[in-house]
Amino acid sequence: MGVNKSGTTAASLNEMRLIFVNRRSVVDPIRFIKEEINVIKQRDPAIHSSIEVFLYPSFHAILWHRVAHYFYEKKQFFVARAISQIAAHYTDIEIHPGATIGKGLFIDHGRGVVIGETTIIGDDCTLYQCVTLGGTGKEHGKRHPTLGNNVMVCAGAKVLGSFTIGDNSKIGAGAVVLHEVPANCTVVGVPGRVVKRDNVRVPEEDLDQVNLPDPVLQDIEKLQQENAKLSERMNQLESMLGNVKVDSDEEHFSDTEDAPEDWL
Repeated sequence: MGVNKSGTTAASLNEMRLIFVNRRSVVDPIRFIKEEINVIKQRDPAIHSSIEVFLYPSFHAILWHRVAHYFYEKKQFFVARAISQIAAHYTDIEIHPGATIGKGLFIDHGRGVVIGETTIIGDDCTLYQCVTLGGTGKEHGKRHPTLGNNVMVCAGAKVLGSFTIGDNSKIGAGAVVLHEVPANCTVVGVPGRVVKRDNVRVPEEDLDQVNLPDPVLQDIEKLQQENAKLSERMNQLESMLGNVKVDSDEEHFSDTEDAPEDWL
């Protein structure tokens, strides 16, 4: 029997198209590339042309993750890990092939980013350099965080453990998050502390990493205000006691002057 080369080629192309798997639907590779170009152009003001997208480590890391994740789901774990390690070597972004990543992820700069095996990342999320989405031990099963939609994790932040970061939340630079975060919140500090924004949805274009609430500073300022009030009250009390003492001394001297001589 002859080999149908055109049929084989078509099957191979279909197989390659199936590699670009999104957790919701199968993604056409050309469509994926166009979407990534739009995502990077929307979130990085430093880009000047579409062709520059192909120089971004984020673009290549996510592209190769789609391939590695496909083989991971097919239980071809060695191939999946080999692809992810090659991608990590060239991009310095380490994404385990088991991680589930939605559409619209942007990893700005990307150096030092680590995403663990059971991590789930929603749509339209943004990660910055040196972010870790990791576990806390050697337990099996779900042991890495889940990020909702439109979550931003700023530079150097660590999210460790199996819990959820709610939609539209923001993790401040250098924060260490060890517990669940509700939607529409900002987390800062070590360990991370939640600062609610009155449950107002954070705009998708809000990528401000600097002007975040600082609960520690707020507590210090509150203590300073209370200390100032306490100092003022102490001064008032000292003044009152001083007046009482003066009156008492005057009364004592007056009594002494009127006393008989043999008392003195």
